[in-house]
Amino acid sequence: MIRKNIFSILVALVIMYLSLANADTFKKVSFINFPNIDKVVHFGMYFGLMSTIIFENRKSIQRTRQLFLIGTIPLSYGILMEIFQGIFTTTRFADIYDVLFNAFGIIGSILLWILIKPMIKI
Repeated sequence: MIRKNIFSILVALVIMYLSLANADTFKKVSFINFPNIDKVVHFGMYFGLMSTIIFENRKSIQRTRQLFLIGTIPLSYGILMEIFQGIFTTTRFADIYDVLFNAFGIIGSILLWILIKPMIKI
């Protein structure tokens, strides 16, 4: 199971680092002046995580319902990362809107897979 999902685990570890790193680390990357850019980043991270999970398990996913059940894994992980931000960091805080954009990214990935799956040979 772990070997089959190694890229998903690696993406999750990168998300953990980005979620729990000191916020000052990211102030150095302020060349993009876009309001609420962090929400776009949350969408992208969880879109990427769910897409990686889908790709690694594409042969065993048979039904749309399975996709949404699998989607609860990265959603729960995202909620846990927000809780950890509130508990274990001093420069970050838990934000329900981050969780919402995580969910949007997960749903976006699922919808994209539903759209493209009929067009590809698995």
